[in-house]
Amino acid sequence: MKAMLLINHGGPEMLRLGDAPDPVAGPGEIVVDIHAASVNGADPKVRRGNGRYQLDKFPHILGRDFSGVVSALGQGVSDFKVGDAVFGVTDQGIEGAYAEKLAIKAAIVAKKPDSLSHADAAALGLISLTALTAIEDTAHLKSGETILIQGGAGGVAGFAVQLAKHIGAKVIATASAGNHAYVRSLGADQAIDYNTQDFTAIGPVCDVVFDTVGGAVRDGCYKVLKANGRLVWISPAPEGYQPARADVATLRPDVKRDRAHLERLVALLKAGAVRPPEITRFTLADAAKAHTISEGRHLRGKLVFEVR
Repeated sequence: MKAMLLINHGGPEMLRLGDAPDPVAGPGEIVVDIHAASVNGADPKVRRGNGRYQLDKFPHILGRDFSGVVSALGQGVSDFKVGDAVFGVTDQGIEGAYAEKLAIKAAIVAKKPDSLSHADAAALGLISLTALTAIEDTAHLKSGETILIQGGAGGVAGFAVQLAKHIGAKVIATASAGNHAYVRSLGADQAIDYNTQDFTAIGPVCDVVFDTVGGAVRDGCYKVLKANGRLVWISPAPEGYQPARADVATLRPDVKRDRAHLERLVALLKAGAVRPPEITRFTLADAAKAHTISEGRHLRGKLVFEVR
């Protein structure tokens, strides 16, 4: 099969289109012929070998979420058949979606709705798992509460805006001025331009903050929370940072790969509560360009490889 191979840690030039062995379905696994795969924020970190993302074996195939068609069944798989359109996210610690084929546990894959394109399904995989776990399972956001979502135009944050609005919360989102119309279309009641406005000026009005930006933003997140508020984060604070308030619960979602959350996404889509993010499309051969854009961290929506 063709795959985008990471030949060593380094810049985008370390990504090379080449050949890799076709995967084989083990017990409980399926092989998926990939039609689309998406780029996630962690992908360039793995490519560079940042911190815990150091690899010890090359070439390596990046990529976590995908959509495609089942082409082979491993022993014991009875809930799919060859030809089923499916989507999902690779298990924790496993990658391989920047390729034409992928072997994966059947239990963590879901059937793709006919109404959803492969590109949209690939774009939604990991962002929906992350946002659902953060907003519903970790923050336990309730109707009538107020939530601030940092970086509202991004993939995870944009899904979180829609989910929070569906739950019945008041949604405030930070975004550049050019993305205000986009985040409002997702359901944000208020948009704050992080380039020209101090988001802490809203005061301590939030029950929940969802921080997808991290870094220097973290300190301000505590300033806008009510007493006993909840701060949920997926991007880390500066090294050595200590939470500024003891009364605030500082929580990190434990994002598992499972079919239940993917089927929750499908139910939300069918109900019209959420929609796919804005997508910028690439071929696998353009992986280096896609990584350069991803590292700029000002992306609206998601970057998706159309593989077939």
